[in-house]
Amino acid sequence: MARYLVTGAAGFIGARVSELLLTEGHEVVGVDNLNDAYDVRLKDWRLARLQGRQGFVFERVDIAQFEGLQAIFARYGRFDAIINLAARAGVRQSVENPWVYVDTNVTGTLNLLELGRRHDTPKFILASTSSIYGENPPMPTPETAASDRPLQPYAASKKGAEALCHSYHYLYGTDVTVFRYFTVYGPAGRPDMVMFRFAQWIAEGRTVRINGDGEQTRGFTYLDDIARGTILGLRPLGYEIINLGGHEEISINALIARLEHLLGRKAQVEYLPLHRADMLANLADVRKAQQVLGWQAQVELNEGLARLVDWYQQERSWASQVLTP
Repeated sequence: MARYLVTGAAGFIGARVSELLLTEGHEVVGVDNLNDAYDVRLKDWRLARLQGRQGFVFERVDIAQFEGLQAIFARYGRFDAIINLAARAGVRQSVENPWVYVDTNVTGTLNLLELGRRHDTPKFILASTSSIYGENPPMPTPETAASDRPLQPYAASKKGAEALCHSYHYLYGTDVTVFRYFTVYGPAGRPDMVMFRFAQWIAEGRTVRINGDGEQTRGFTYLDDIARGTILGLRPLGYEIINLGGHEEISINALIARLEHLLGRKAQVEYLPLHRADMLANLADVRKAQQVLGWQAQVELNEGLARLVDWYQQERSWASQVLTP
């Protein structure tokens, strides 16, 4: 049995990673500041599934605040790994308030790296992003693609966090796995991502707003596959950057058609100008994850979409009211 510090434990990926670790019999100290970057009802729902489970404790702390994190390390002692899944995410929102992205994604990562060093934490996992690959990357995108020209402060902040991780690996020997997540979907997902928004808008008869002509494509991967891959990254690897997710490609228009079928309703679609912060396509080259981790996605898109729609219909009484920007 190991003890893990999981930041962003009430987040979309962090909550599922925590669940799987607890199921394996490990201890999880979950950290989250429960901010209102998106509707907090989703974070409350995820956190409620963790609280009360054997081996789980929750600490409401902002990772950008060094003293709060320092108290956690003093309270619990040594961790077998830090899994840093806390982040300010979203490309468009980062244009509006880049400072908070630097606070959480850069300063927060630095705080965790430094406290991990001081307390001899042997392993560090960082959640990074496919947005780091910038404009017109090769498709599917390998980890070797250029990542030094981010298009928004969100991607830039994640690039900074990656660089800090490498410096701690070089200086102190911290074993680091950086996961560049591509588009992740599943139940209780972020409401600023297309899967949740489209499911809600179609189910409730609201206008489906699309930036661009809808022919832009995304590679999607189901939440459980992402969480399993993240846990596989806990093994000693030295310093590795690994793509995870985004292996199954579909256009936005085709995605809407599949959700229409599952929900039994026709979408009312409005096409808007493309946002400059958006990428036209993303598709991950996940061969490295397969080779280094033995990772293979198990949930196909049709099955994952059906699970998402089932969850939405079960939780519709409150999920229909979640704010979707």
